[in-house]
Amino acid sequence: MKKPLAITLAALLAPTAFGQPAPSSARVSVPAPVQCYVNAVNRNNLNALVSCFASGGVVIDVSRQIRGQEAIRTWARNEVMGGTLRVLSATPRPNGVRLLVHWAPRGSQGWRAAYTFTYWNGKLTRADLQYA
Repeated sequence: MKKPLAITLAALLAPTAFGQPAPSSARVSVPAPVQCYVNAVNRNNLNALVSCFASGGVVIDVSRQIRGQEAIRTWARNEVMGGTLRVLSATPRPNGVRLLVHWAPRGSQGWRAAYTFTYWNGKLTRADLQYA
């Protein structure tokens, strides 16, 4: 398993309607497979996003299950690409991490959400995306 990647929140956050950004000394540890997803979203890179997932990976988008890389590709193309994703906090879980994020789909100011990622051998096996 790869080591987590430490990210300075100040580099990822800008002031939002939800309040002030974290102080520049705040750090969030995000495992490399999860950082792969965050980077791919923010770079609008569909192929990179799909490559973050294991071949049998699954996305739970509220209650919908999107299973396998091709289904994830279609979902991401239609619902994720063009948006922005900022990590606000991370809580380690067995074989994964739970993130508090600010998700802003294309053309929206966005909202806070809870994303729980599970990974194995450097690839995401499950992304459970829940919105308030």
